[in-house]
Amino acid sequence: METFQLDRFSEQTPGLFGWIYRKLMDRGDEYVHLGDLESYIEAQQRAVRTYADPPTWAKKAVLNVARMGKFSSDRTIREYAKEIWGIQAI
Repeated sequence: METFQLDRFSEQTPGLFGWIYRKLMDRGDEYVHLGDLESYIEAQQRAVRTYADPPTWAKKAVLNVARMGKFSSDRTIREYAKEIWGIQAI
């Protein structure tokens, strides 16, 4: 939690996220946001390192787009029509 106190995310604007620290620490972490904060920060650091290497970033970006076909809205609507609504395509 020192991350918010030390302005790790807001070096140019000290205190910008202090309200988050106070809310979580003084009023309780009602939704358990702190449970994965450390892994989130580690993932963000990996993303920053990867972004700093343009060839690697470009490769990952292209692969990400190429692999998201299964998640298209067309497929989703087609499946809903068939499996949930029980209707035929026109």
